[in-house]
Amino acid sequence: MADEDGVISVFPNTVLRPHTTRAYDFIGMTKSIQRNLNFESQIIIGLLDTGIYTDAPSFHDQGFSPPPAKWKGTCDKGPAFSGCNNKVIGARYYREADSPLYSNDTLSPVDTDGHGTHTSSIAAGVPISTSFYGLAGGVARGGVPLARIAMYKVCWPDNGCSTMNLLAAFDDAINDGVDLISASIGDDSSDSGQFNDPITIGAFHAFQKGILTVCSAGNNGPVPYSVLNVAPWILTVGASNIDRQFVTEVSLGNGKRIQGVSVNIFSPEKTSYPLISGAQASIESGGSGTSSGSSCYNGTLESEKVKGKIVYCRGGDPQVGASHITIKELGGAGIIVQQNDDLDTAFTLAIPGAFVNYEDGENIEHYINSTKDATAVIQKTKTVEVGAPFVASFSSRGPSSTNDKILKPDITAPGVNILAGWSRLNTITEYEGDDRKADFNILSGTSMACPLVAAGAAYVKTFHPDWSPAAIKSALMTTATEMRGIHKYDTELAYGSGNVDPVRALDPGLVYDITPSSYISFLCREGFNFSGCSNNASLAQGLDGLNYPSMQVHVSDTTRSFSTIFYRTVKNVDNKRSTYTVTVKSSKHLSISVVPSLLTFDAYEMKSFQVIVKGRLGRSAAVSGSIEWKDPTHRVRSPIFVYVGQYQISGGSFLVANIWHVLVCVLSVVLCMF
Repeated sequence: MADEDGVISVFPNTVLRPHTTRAYDFIGMTKSIQRNLNFESQIIIGLLDTGIYTDAPSFHDQGFSPPPAKWKGTCDKGPAFSGCNNKVIGARYYREADSPLYSNDTLSPVDTDGHGTHTSSIAAGVPISTSFYGLAGGVARGGVPLARIAMYKVCWPDNGCSTMNLLAAFDDAINDGVDLISASIGDDSSDSGQFNDPITIGAFHAFQKGILTVCSAGNNGPVPYSVLNVAPWILTVGASNIDRQFVTEVSLGNGKRIQGVSVNIFSPEKTSYPLISGAQASIESGGSGTSSGSSCYNGTLESEKVKGKIVYCRGGDPQVGASHITIKELGGAGIIVQQNDDLDTAFTLAIPGAFVNYEDGENIEHYINSTKDATAVIQKTKTVEVGAPFVASFSSRGPSSTNDKILKPDITAPGVNILAGWSRLNTITEYEGDDRKADFNILSGTSMACPLVAAGAAYVKTFHPDWSPAAIKSALMTTATEMRGIHKYDTELAYGSGNVDPVRALDPGLVYDITPSSYISFLCREGFNFSGCSNNASLAQGLDGLNYPSMQVHVSDTTRSFSTIFYRTVKNVDNKRSTYTVTVKSSKHLSISVVPSLLTFDAYEMKSFQVIVKGRLGRSAAVSGSIEWKDPTHRVRSPIFVYVGQYQISGGSFLVANIWHVLVCVLSVVLCMF
């Protein structure tokens, strides 16, 4: 079959994963920004996810007109699903006929998980005044609240998001008439090639029809080569924070106060509780315990030792993430978890709890071991202001393992501690022993950043309905806010072009446009065999062969000099004559020149230029630079990133990152699902 004409690739059906409101205000999309209301109400955002809970307040359709005339989709029926309305105008579900159902799910578009409801409301939920049990109070809203939603349920709690479902959903979404596609899903398999990935294939078909696909970068950070959804026609989104963090204070009996991180909505009923370590509560211990007991694994602790006490659990192992469930089932009063990595993400636990850093954890354990009557109390979480934006520790990093010439991720957006809609068919912790259900929930993940950028793209499209997917993508990338990482390994491989700024993207000045035929030429040069490749491959010029808004160079040897060239063409999207000059930023290891360095445009005119990048890295594993075209009112910035060989981060970051990734998965199933 793979050799037949018209067949791009043949691959087995596999399973992918979903990745998991101050956010819009933080990026400048306030309630008072200019909006093209008539066009916004005609925008249809298609989401591929776990379904949708249309009874959530975020999706009421009061004041909405009937669906746009272009809409050709449908609304599947099924148990527990209340149907569509003029807000959620379409909902389909996809399930293999021979696949048995998870006991809590149903053959319908309804969301029994919560992930799809959360992402949908981030993209286009209507404004609702709310809070999460008193935290993060305000108005929760989508970026384009007048836009319509079409849900394609491709992910299931029991068997993930199969490639068959994804390909069918892409085809339906394209034919149904959606304007953009948001997919917070990814394939974690390291050997996934550019044509063995259903999202890559589906997104290319969408691009050919004028539809931009926005995807999450994944939650495997900060490990290099972990970024997903890296095809150049996809807008790949990493996660950043906002200037809000949830802090939970732990007060010890010795008078010390420790600042932890969590979403703890419980107010203490006592002034103090007995405090014990997992080692002391271990079934096998008289105090020292086993390593598994120290981490409070399920089945390692004695209920009589735990009951009524706060338990301190050592970190460093992924299974510790589920310990709050173990402690709750044993009758514990709370949990304190030592974490070896960054504390930038707050999780909701089934009992009072907090995550603390390594040093604070060691101090807590020293206190426990220094007295027979250790006590503590975990306070209710408070909101504090923090520095922002920075890249979330869990957000997947580049470079791409399938193409070393394209910088990925493309952009970042808020994806940490995001308040958005939730399904009442699941608990807020996704733990069956927790009876708390709500209309909103706080989650973190590139899954949350992805629909926010999709909403930003939709916002741009409401003012520029004739722009191509590549032009909208370019506008968002070249106007993004430049970022700096909190770690030395947080380079452009973490944040791409920067943090999204949709309001600036309305007027980018210049755009880098790309046509479907240009992508065909690019793929031909990369070695893929299409009919007509003999005529197309030569059209792809320069190192990357694409008119991409960012530039990346991979060198094999730091001791040797390198020189490469990028060919670029920009279009003036302003309706008047403009003159742009270029500003170059580089490091001592890098020489960047642009020819010509001045471009004068008539209205809507296109001009070409070359970027020559030279240097020798020496002892540096990576260096950064940029070019920025400026006129009196616009700044059009393109990052340039150069790295060597198998780019790595130092120390034990690989191990720590893998532990943290699994911890995120365990605590919040929506981030990894399966």
